[in-house]
Amino acid sequence: MSQDRSVVDEAMAGSIFHERQRLELCAVHALNNVLQYKHFSQEAAEEICKRLAPDTRWNPHRSVFGTGNYDVNVIMAALQSLDFAAVWWDKRRSLDKLVLNEIHGFILNIPSHISLGILSLPIRRKHWIAVREIHSVYYNLDSKLKAPAKIGDEKELREFLHNFICQGPCEILLVVRKEVEEAGSWMSTS
Repeated sequence: MSQDRSVVDEAMAGSIFHERQRLELCAVHALNNVLQYKHFSQEAAEEICKRLAPDTRWNPHRSVFGTGNYDVNVIMAALQSLDFAAVWWDKRRSLDKLVLNEIHGFILNIPSHISLGILSLPIRRKHWIAVREIHSVYYNLDSKLKAPAKIGDEKELREFLHNFICQGPCEILLVVRKEVEEAGSWMSTS
């Protein structure tokens, strides 16, 4: 039975859109992975940066090297262009308050080790990852992973998010439709 289930899981994972890490484009990859199709590119992110800071010599919303490393403002503007919103999750609240059927997905900003090939450096930087429900299962769509990683059901998702919150500096953005943000229906009041 478990062998059959892993084959089904592999088949499901194969139908999931999953962009892999390139340069410092994790924000672009996280956006596309949470949307489940390629909508944003490095060029689109650069245009957003220019709109956010049109008169600056050094754009504060991206790497000075032009390799990406986009900040939360770029993610929020990108989502707004598609009638989505990014809602900051207050980590002091219980994750049980999340109304998961109102949430399109999650974008997390987590600490990540820097690697040069197979060598992992003792330096940590921030990294954007996407989490999304697909076929009634939640997946970690981190662009540094070779393939989507199954998280599981709602209980396992809450445990997954809780583990990141407990590890230290982690931010969670709820990706919701604009009308869900306006109504506040992404969070239970009880």
